[in-house]
Amino acid sequence: MEVVYFAGGCLWGVQAFIKTLPGVTFTEAGRANGTTHILEGDYDGYAECVKTEFDPKVVTITDLMGYLFEIIDPYSLNKQGQDVGEKYRTGVYSEKPEHLQEANAFLSERKDYDLIVVEVLPLTNYVRSAEEHQDRLARCPNDYCHIPEDILNKYK
Repeated sequence: MEVVYFAGGCLWGVQAFIKTLPGVTFTEAGRANGTTHILEGDYDGYAECVKTEFDPKVVTITDLMGYLFEIIDPYSLNKQGQDVGEKYRTGVYSEKPEHLQEANAFLSERKDYDLIVVEVLPLTNYVRSAEEHQDRLARCPNDYCHIPEDILNKYK
């Protein structure tokens, strides 16, 4: 199994969507690539993300990028749906350079590459979100989600 981290706005919907994808074996809501130490909920610079464990024999980073693009607006800086702020930026983070190369290749093949604001960066730090954020939409299906329900449930 391999691990990659996807940021796509509010992590509740991103986790609910990603965990339904073929080849995904585990997800965890968290925050990545922040600029401060975590003290009493201070997550400056962190992107809400989903730690995604996947089987590379079943699904590739390119495949996962395609799925991510189903649920995000890749041209929207620090905003997805009604969620606004740096923590809602879009991105792909990994400790494996080959994951980042594959993600960058996916982006560079798009005609609108110069307009895309999805970060592709090495993972510098990661913090697991509190239990209340883990699988939130499964427990509280009426909570707000920026992903339309038909897309959220597309691969179930």
